[in-house]
Amino acid sequence: QVQLVESGGGLVQAGGSLRLSCAASGRTFSRYAMGWFRQAPGKEREFVAAISWSGGTTYYADSVKGRFTISRDIPKNTVYLQMNSLKPEDTAVYYCAVRLGGRPTRLASEYDYWGQGTQVTVSS
Repeated sequence: QVQLVESGGGLVQAGGSLRLSCAASGRTFSRYAMGWFRQAPGKEREFVAAISWSGGTTYYADSVKGRFTISRDIPKNTVYLQMNSLKPEDTAVYYCAVRLGGRPTRLASEYDYWGQGTQVTVSS
């Protein structure tokens, strides 16, 4: 089994910044992509960002491009999401996910393991 633990969420004013972290532990595997998704109340879970095993490939949702940055620390099995210029519409529970095999995608259904989520609230 793989455990993913997110941290770094909280309450921030519009225009502010937060940095989310997601640490993976448990089962050892060689290569995996990691992604961030979010779900706002009453809405479906949506893709935010993803990164390949090497970190050389990243994908972003159009709504966060230019404001959010995904990165990873391989030795620490940790992925980060730096969120700047936050907007009230960024308010959601943010989930990290692992996709075995190293290739990131935008589809939640293609990820194998999920964290419990961390709440991000942006006030106007």
